[in-house]
Amino acid sequence: MAYYRRVGDVPPKRHTQHRDEQGALYFEELMGEEGFSSDSSLLYHRGLPSAIVDSAVWEIPDAATTPNHPLKPRHLKLHGLFPKESWGETDVVTGRRLVLGNADVRLSYAVSTVPSPLYRNATGDEAVYVESGQAVVETVFGALQAKQGDYVVLPTSTTHRWIPEGDEPLRAYIIEATGHIHPPKRYLSRFGQFLEHAPYCERDLHGPGEPLTATGTDVEVLVKHRTSRGLAGTRMVYAEHPFDVVGWDGCLYPFTFSVHDFEPITGRVHQPPPVHQVFEGHNFVVCNFVPRKVDYHPLSIPVPYYHSNVDSDEIMFYCGGDYEARKGSGIGQGSISVHPGGHSHGPQPGAYERSIGVEAFDELAVMVDTFRPLELGEGGVACEDPAYAWTWAGRRAGGTP
Repeated sequence: MAYYRRVGDVPPKRHTQHRDEQGALYFEELMGEEGFSSDSSLLYHRGLPSAIVDSAVWEIPDAATTPNHPLKPRHLKLHGLFPKESWGETDVVTGRRLVLGNADVRLSYAVSTVPSPLYRNATGDEAVYVESGQAVVETVFGALQAKQGDYVVLPTSTTHRWIPEGDEPLRAYIIEATGHIHPPKRYLSRFGQFLEHAPYCERDLHGPGEPLTATGTDVEVLVKHRTSRGLAGTRMVYAEHPFDVVGWDGCLYPFTFSVHDFEPITGRVHQPPPVHQVFEGHNFVVCNFVPRKVDYHPLSIPVPYYHSNVDSDEIMFYCGGDYEARKGSGIGQGSISVHPGGHSHGPQPGAYERSIGVEAFDELAVMVDTFRPLELGEGGVACEDPAYAWTWAGRRAGGTP
């Protein structure tokens, strides 16, 4: 993201001496992507950012997956994963449950009312969608305010923690990449500025406004990372608090973006899913379906046509409004529909006809399309509605009406 930001106290020239009022040097840290060849930021610490005093194994949440075999569409009810009595016992980091995943992206869900530990995901960027509730997300760059409808985009290896606020539990839908998450290239100029046809722009991205400058010693940070055998976790104990940053500048930092600031693109006839795209990663895209006026051709059919995902799995998370195409399927708030490559899908029976003449849709959904098959995580297996696959035919498994 080539959008420059400067926060706190930084020197006039990079890689030069920067001292406090007593003359002590601050320690400059470059945080950058793709081996010094992509976006980066420079952070200025009071203490050594590399000084650790302990390292031990952390058992990460269950990351095992099960193939979608035999192949079928699925309906996952995420709100059933966290009963109310568990909200004060789990946090958004250690309590998240894997719903779907492959080698490129993992989709998890968490509900919590308690702060998380300090955490760093060294496997890839995270885009966390806040379904409901609100939180302060403290990061090494500063704090972010997150509320319902916000994406919180956290670059790889950003040390942070989640602190829920208010009376409502924080419900978080976590999109975790193996790599980076960024705006689609077609929205950007060759220099990185958002173009006029993009459905959002730099004004809609909200980064930290000031550093936290926290103090402390022997501070534990949970780190998720990769090994030759897959994902692993480590508890690192830092000699000084990682949030001892007095200032930073650059083009790499966490930010929030509200789904309510996404401006929908519509047309006379039904527009294909790429018009809804908000982010992309390696082998996957993220799309927003927001309240909007729909097709205005006099003979238009506003709900989607039936379609086969030849090259991708389509994952829709329903998080607001009334999704017309899925009426009669059992899908509601907090549902995920899994429509895999190799299966033709579309509106539920009756929705095709009912949509004729409709002028607007009041719906809110986050879609992830992947270009490699997704498998079910333990959370996905635990909350599946087994009747969904047969709802188009109006029958149960095995053909019983």
